[in-house]
Parts: sequence; C-alpha cells; structure tokens
Amino acid sequence: MKLKKYFYLIALTLLSTSCKDYLDVTPDNVGTLDYAFRNRNEAENYLFSCYAQLQQLNWTENNAGFTTSAEIVYPNNLTSHPISETGFNLIRGTQTSANPGLNFWDGQNGGQALYVTIRRCNIMLENINEPIDLTLTEKKRWIAEVKFLKAYYHYYLLRLYGPVPLMKENHSIQATAEEVRVKRAPVDSVVNYIVSQLDEAIPDLPPVITNQAKELGRITQTIALAVKAEVLTTAASPLFNGNPDYAGVKNSDGEALFSSTYDPNKWVKAADACKAAIDMSESQGNKLYSFQAPATITLLSDTLKRELSIQNAVTEKWEVNPELIWALNPTFQYQGYCTPRMTPKSVVNIFSNPSTFAVPIAIQELFYTNNGLPINEDKTWDYANRNTLQTGDDVNRFYIKNGYTTIKGHFNREPRFYASIAFDGGIWFGNGVLDQNNALYVQARGNTSMAGPKDLSRINITGYWPKKLVNYLSVYDDGFQSIDFHMPLIRLSGLYLLYAEALNEVSGPSATVYKYIDKVRERAGVPGIQTAWASYAKNPSKITTQDGLRTIIHQERRIELCFEAQSGWDLRRWKELQSVLSVPVQGWSIYETQALNYYRPRTVITPIFGLKNYLWPIKDDDLIVNKNLVQNPGW
Repeated sequence: MKLKKYFYLIALTLLSTSCKDYLDVTPDNVGTLDYAFRNRNEAENYLFSCYAQLQQLNWTENNAGFTTSAEIVYPNNLTSHPISETGFNLIRGTQTSANPGLNFWDGQNGGQALYVTIRRCNIMLENINEPIDLTLTEKKRWIAEVKFLKAYYHYYLLRLYGPVPLMKENHSIQATAEEVRVKRAPVDSVVNYIVSQLDEAIPDLPPVITNQAKELGRITQTIALAVKAEVLTTAASPLFNGNPDYAGVKNSDGEALFSSTYDPNKWVKAADACKAAIDMSESQGNKLYSFQAPATITLLSDTLKRELSIQNAVTEKWEVNPELIWALNPTFQYQGYCTPRMTPKSVVNIFSNPSTFAVPIAIQELFYTNNGLPINEDKTWDYANRNTLQTGDDVNRFYIKNGYTTIKGHFNREPRFYASIAFDGGIWFGNGVLDQNNALYVQARGNTSMAGPKDLSRINITGYWPKKLVNYLSVYDDGFQSIDFHMPLIRLSGLYLLYAEALNEVSGPSATVYKYIDKVRERAGVPGIQTAWASYAKNPSKITTQDGLRTIIHQERRIELCFEAQSGWDLRRWKELQSVLSVPVQGWSIYETQALNYYRPRTVITPIFGLKNYLWPIKDDDLIVNKNLVQNPGW
C-alpha cells in the first residue's frame, strides 16, 4: 500500500528563480502526495524539500565541527544570548543521554531530525515516476541528487553516532511494531551503504553547475566525489578503523558494531577517492584562490595581497571563487560576532556587533612561524620569550601597528596567522578603509579601549577574534554592513591535504605527499616542507617518518581549515580531541589596560571531555521505545 494516500510535509512555495529557491526552502505546507507529484513543478518543490534540511546542517552554532573544536569559544555568562549556547557548551561537559545536545537523531536541542528527512528522500524516490511531464534526463538527475542527499544524511549521522540504523526504504504502513524497531548497522555496513549511494548517484549528476543564477548549490559530480573522499577517509581513520575502545560493542543480538581489526586497505580506498575528487575538480577549473585587487584599491603590498588571498579563499562569493567546491546556504550570519570594534562610531553602536566569538591562545599558537614550522620547533624563533613585550616597527607595519606595544609572539608568524586572527595591535585591512598606509588596527586592552569588553553582552573573553570569517569589505562603523558569503564545506586546499594524509597512511613520506602539502603551503606564503624542516627545524628528520609527517599534516589541516567547522570532525576521527581538550582554555587578562598586565594568560574554560564523548549518546527515551537499540559506550 503506497504512502501517498497520507499527508506529509512538502515544500510548495519558492521565492524566485535564484539559488535561494531551493537552498532556503523549509517544508511548511501540508498536502497529499498525489498533489505533490501531480506534475513536474510540484515534484521539483518536493525535491527542494529534500534539500532543505541539508542547509540547516551548516548553521554554525549547531555544527559540532565548529562548536566542539575549541577553536572558537563562547561565554556562557552573558546577560543576553542572541544565539544558542548548546553546541558551544558541550566542551563544558553538558552532554547527557537523558537530553543530548545537538540531537540529530530526534531533532532536538539544536539538532535536525535527519531520519525524518531521509524518509522524505525515500518518498521522493518512490514517487519519481508519477509526474508525466518530467523528462527522462531530469528524472535521472533528480534521482541522483536524492541518492546523494540520503548518503550525506547517513554520513552526518555516522560522524556523530558511529553505527546507525540504515533507512534504505520506508517501512510499509502495514509493518508490525517489531519490524519498525530497527537496530543499528555496523560501521562498515553504514560506510558501504553511503558509498554505494554516492557511486550510483555520480554518473547522473552534472559535472558542474552551468546556470549558476538558478542552480548554484545543487549537487554535482565534483561535490559527490569530494564527499566520497571524506567518507572513506573518515572510515579509515583511528576512530572507526580498529579502535580498541569499541572492541566488544555489539547489538542486542550479538552483532559486532565496530571492526576490531585495523584495515590498511581502507586508507588505499581513501587515497584513491581523494585523487579522483582532485582530478575531477581540477578538470572543471577548480584551483587555489588568488586575490585580484579591484580598481578601488590603487596600492596593495604583496604582504596584504597574500593575506587577502588566504582570507578571501573563505569569504569570496562562491560564483567567483575557483577554490570553493561546496558550500551551503544560509549565508554566514556571524560576521558581527567575529569583528572587533575599531572605530569611534562602532563603540557608540555596540548593539550592532557583540564580538563574542573568541579564539583561545592555544589556537593562535597553533599557527606556524614565518619559516613554516610550529613555533616550538623553529630553532630561529624565540619560543621561551613569546609572551614578552615588543613594539611594532616599520618592517611589520602591514601586520602590526607601528609603535604599538604587543607581544613578541605576534611577530614573525606565517601569513595565515595574520589572515585568520585579529589581536591587540594587529592591522585590519578593510572595514571601509582600503588605504594600506592608514589601515585600522585593533585596540583591545581594558574596557576603555575600542575593542575591549563593554558589558556581559559585548565581550571577547580571550582577546582574539576569528578574522578569517569576516569579508574584508564588511564594515562595522555606523552599524554593521556585511558582505555575505557562504561558509565552505569543501575547499580544494582541504582536498589536497586530505590526499596527502591518506597517501602518508598508505606508504609513508614520499615526493607526492610533499607535493600536495606544498601546494597549500605555497599559497600560504611559507617555504616548502622539505626546505623548512631542513633549514630551520630543531628536528630535521621529522618529515622523513610516517609518524612525524602525520603530525605535520594534521597541524597543516588545522591551520589551513581553521574556523571552517572542519577541525572538530578531524580531531574526532583522529582521536585527538581528548588531548586538545585536556588542558584549560586560556585567553589574555582582557580587563587590564597596561600591556604588561594584559598579556598574562588566564583560564576562561576548563573543558570536560572523556572517551565516551567521541560519539553522541542516543537519547534514553529512544532506547526505552526501541529495545533493539543499544547505547554508545560510556553512556
């Protein structure tokens, strides 16, 4: 008996012919499936309803990849909270099985009900033959898009919960109570199903979107291949590949949910998938972004051009950014949370910009020296005295305000540091001032400074801001006027580093591994990996071992993709998040006005994270309703 005799939520309204038609759709009207699939136009609306949930996954405050990485922290004692604190508070140990935060199983506490959305996708596939005016070409493409969406929703659940029930088809309305009490599928089965759906979808997807005004954001072969690379890399990583912490975890019928044996062939599959995605991307014109100054900028140093190439690789519009493989709507809504106050009018208009997204000291110390090495491994860099005072000079005038006192640790850093993080004394090119000789700068010491704390609603608790997440043309002065952009999900630079990681896991250091790391480092303005370690490293042999190169690649990804909701997922699959969150999160003494007192680290959060936190708990109520479900370890 077909489900179409019953009522379901469908999307019946569209805004116009722009990409927002489907990217911003949320099903909000009720109708029968007979009506939903009566013709091509109505069926297309239903297709867009399958896309709709996808867009909600990129709401930054509800994305675990963003909120649980400790790259950006959010105060929990504000007098007003314009955004949800749930995701940010998870590192404070607030997660429980009674009421999970970011619950994507049930759709609660900032999470989306992904199984409801997967059911909607299945309905689309069940009824795709109903519209008599749908062409065969369109039908094949729509089927491929929906299969991709099913795969991606299952992948999102995999990253959170590990083994999850597979909803390959919807249950019949005649199904018994026992039949609908599904059990969790083993991780390898989940991965195989996701990959099979992607493989079925790829041939019938367009290579690229040619009509960007109407279709930008719909799935392409390039996107699907890149997601396949991510899925297989996740499956090959320590969290899911022979993890001893999950040995013995079984379904109630005794079925093992995790493989207890490490499988090196998983890395081979991941490497092959990464290379296929890179080849497809490059064949369709994707390349690393390079900033081209508009006519409004008559003078721009190579230093600032490099910085803008890094910053705009994230904040440039998708239509003209050749590096951006996939992004989602809605546009990034939090530029005001990432921007310090730098003008007198911005201080008067403090209600326009809370400035509350704060970067911990540990994250700024993650970035390399100007020699392309970790700050504690560069023999030419004074790591021991990094927090002593130093005054900006003419040589560093494009990075640090000339004559302003800051710390030694802000000098002689790589360009990605200055493009990604705003700090006390740091230059901010843009914000309405495009004259490099009179650029704005950050003054953050004490509550009398422009960027310093004003009250418990407009405060940055560490003294660092994620500058990378602000378009240089956005202006915070008399109010906040933003230049919108879409937060990237996949950039070509990330694919390069994913490929390097997989190759290193397959066979260790090689010329090819170095090549793909250096593609990213060259754009970043630092020496190639072999040159850097041979010339400046305390331990030059580190890059010659698989373990040493693994550490380097992991840090390279954390730097290159910092603040892009990637590190939270990477640190989980690497099983490194526990070590990152085992130390206090620190910032500067932001209420102090004198530099000597300001640059004293203070703890702002003491994280709580144990082995059980690598996977989300299934809500206790779900286990009571469905006796075939078993809980994740530790919960």
